[in-house]
Amino acid sequence: MSDAHLTERPVDGGSDPVELTEEPIELSRRDPAQEPERRPVSRRRKIIMAALLAAGLAGAGALGLGGWRVLQQKDTTLGQPAEVAGLVRDDSERARSTADYLRDGLAADIELDRGFGAVYSDRGDAKRSVLLFGGTTLLWQPERDLDTLFGLMADETGRVAGLREVDAGRLGGVMKCGTTSGDGGDFAVCGWADHGSVVMGMFPGRRVDDAAALFRDIRESVQSR
Repeated sequence: MSDAHLTERPVDGGSDPVELTEEPIELSRRDPAQEPERRPVSRRRKIIMAALLAAGLAGAGALGLGGWRVLQQKDTTLGQPAEVAGLVRDDSERARSTADYLRDGLAADIELDRGFGAVYSDRGDAKRSVLLFGGTTLLWQPERDLDTLFGLMADETGRVAGLREVDAGRLGGVMKCGTTSGDGGDFAVCGWADHGSVVMGMFPGRRVDDAAALFRDIRESVQSR
């Protein structure tokens, strides 16, 4: 259909043709001059928005990773094998009484689902027996709870000196060791905590580095998920 046909067609039976012009047809009666001016988004605002988005995504990622770690570690069991890392479990009445005392003392400060306590003797030197105590429970902040236990131990035995984080091994979580004092003099003390367990160990006659290595080996044998 050509423009000529359009210009010659009458409207409402009238005789005058519709005038077509080259100006665009306006469908709105609003005056464009009265429209509010849209300001372009500044570069600074774009950077801030991008930073907030990145932070949100990082937070979501950290939350997901933390949640996965909790699910992975929460169902933990602790056993007491007859022999572990070259040490032999001491089932004497005195050893069991000592282990129970330490375990119950820890349970008074942290609510445990199941307590754990054992004494392991060194075949070569009875004075180098290892005392283990702790238990299983869901811990949301393992490092905080472990630090609390070290603080409580300091109240009982004196200051824990040189407390530092050491390699926790393949089971993860956090592991720390330091030195404290007892009736037989200074000795190493270590602890581990994850989202499913917390265990402390006393290592008379051993240096901190040796105690940390032995503690990792013991953990490999007594802890399972």
